[in-house]
Amino acid sequence: MVRRQCGRGILRLMPLVTIGNTLKTILQYLKVHGERTDAEIAAATGLTLAKAHAQLADLAARREIMVCHSICYEKGKQIESMKCRLAGYIPPAAPGRKSKSQLKIS
Repeated sequence: MVRRQCGRGILRLMPLVTIGNTLKTILQYLKVHGERTDAEIAAATGLTLAKAHAQLADLAARREIMVCHSICYEKGKQIESMKCRLAGYIPPAAPGRKSKSQLKIS
């Protein structure tokens, strides 16, 4: 966060993410944290939910992320959200011993 001066001499905290960097920031966040909702992505990147939706729609149009619209019910209240993850990303295999069935495949 960086302090910036607004009109009337008021200081407020601004996130370090700029508009040109937002797409890369969202992609990096999804790579590190896996599947997340639109609200979690907006909170982590410092964007408003509306701006996050616009950026996520842009990334989905480029086919860099997969978006799934979901509806959850909490205490009888309907909550709509978007779940996002990287498209085609397969995390590396965990280190350690492999099962015999995996050894036969390779």
